[in-house]
Amino acid sequence: MPESNAPHANLPEFSVSEISAALKRTVEDAFPFVRVRGEISGLKFHSSGHVYFDLKDEKAVLNAVIWKGSARALKVRPEAGLDVVCTGRISTYAGSSRYQLIVEEVELAGLGALMAMLEERKKKLAAEGLFDAARKKKLPFLPEVIGVVTSPTGAVIRDIMHRLQARFPRRVLLWPVAVQGERAAGEIAAAIRGFAKFPEAGLPRPDLLIVARGGGSIEDLMAFNEEVVVRAVAECPIPVISAVGHETDTTLIDFAADMRAPTPTAAAELAVPVRSELIAQTLDFERRLLRSFTRGMDDRRRTLLQLSRLLPRADQLFAQPRQRFDTAAERLGHALRRNVETHRRAFIAAASLLRPAGLQNRLSLGAERTRALAQRLSRSQRARLSDLRARLDGLARLLDGVSHHAVLGRGFALVRGADGSLRARAASVSLGEHLSLTFSDGTVPAVAGEGGTPKPKSRGKLRGGQGDLF
Repeated sequence: MPESNAPHANLPEFSVSEISAALKRTVEDAFPFVRVRGEISGLKFHSSGHVYFDLKDEKAVLNAVIWKGSARALKVRPEAGLDVVCTGRISTYAGSSRYQLIVEEVELAGLGALMAMLEERKKKLAAEGLFDAARKKKLPFLPEVIGVVTSPTGAVIRDIMHRLQARFPRRVLLWPVAVQGERAAGEIAAAIRGFAKFPEAGLPRPDLLIVARGGGSIEDLMAFNEEVVVRAVAECPIPVISAVGHETDTTLIDFAADMRAPTPTAAAELAVPVRSELIAQTLDFERRLLRSFTRGMDDRRRTLLQLSRLLPRADQLFAQPRQRFDTAAERLGHALRRNVETHRRAFIAAASLLRPAGLQNRLSLGAERTRALAQRLSRSQRARLSDLRARLDGLARLLDGVSHHAVLGRGFALVRGADGSLRARAASVSLGEHLSLTFSDGTVPAVAGEGGTPKPKSRGKLRGGQGDLF
């Protein structure tokens, strides 16, 4: 060993574990119980249930940890950016050679910081429309089933049940939850969403929900300011009454609920009407209905009596119609007799015209007229046919005069191209073009030679039965 290190050779030698343990005892003995104020940053909720974060100020950072058992009992849930006062003890963590604060209690550094945090959360949720009046549902007049989300051991549920029993007994379903502490917000949100799924679970779905808690400090009511609870209330399809704390206490679920009650007892009063008052009101309606019905019947009876005085008596009412009926009956008898007499005279006159001699004369005259008309018709028909035959003969002679068949019969022919078009001039025929020549007794093909005239391939020999010329 070099001489420079000889003076330190007598110093005791420690292992890493020994020096870490000595430092741990020194730090814990020096700071067994401290309160440290700072801003939470780097917050992490581990799956084991422990909470890890840093406390920082303008100049330094202190590691902090909350063990699982202590985290459940916290009144204030740690959030990034909160200014808090943490109570606990200073210890070291040998695994990374750092010191840390073992936190047992978390308090807000001041009411102003908490109110600022709540105001910021309120603005955020309001901007999403969770507090809009259009989202709020109307409370049922008389719910059959009422769901209550609160602690099963507090005075709140007893106050609600007592008030409901006094006003109008209803069926109540209690969902027990913790109303403060770390797990309170999750249990309250789960209860609200659970009530909404009751038809799927085979249980009667409540017509109304009451989320209630007794009074306490603002830290005690923090579970009802959590975002998960506010969203569960806003999304709940069942009307919700918020009854948290006393009349002066305000939480964020008061803005999301369909109705806010100043106390849990007041929530029960808002939930149901007073049964005795409803009975008294119903009896009063019944009495008013009977009085109104009796008064209406009396008014109609008086009106009927007044109208009956204006009507004539029955014998006077039917006297004139009866007299008109008697007169009409007499006139009907006379009219029938006159009608029969008139028809009798007409029948006699017609019978006088039906004598055999007169009928025979009329038949003879009709036969002569028929024969004369038949003769006239025959003559007219023969003359008409003669005129039409003469016209037809003239048109036939005219057609023979203008028809090209007569021309073809005198030795002429029609020349057509391969496409059937007529060739009227030699200039329109090309050398070697295939043509067809139409005579009076048939058509033969030909090929145009020099000078545009048809030129046969052989010397006038016809073959093929079609008169083709080669």
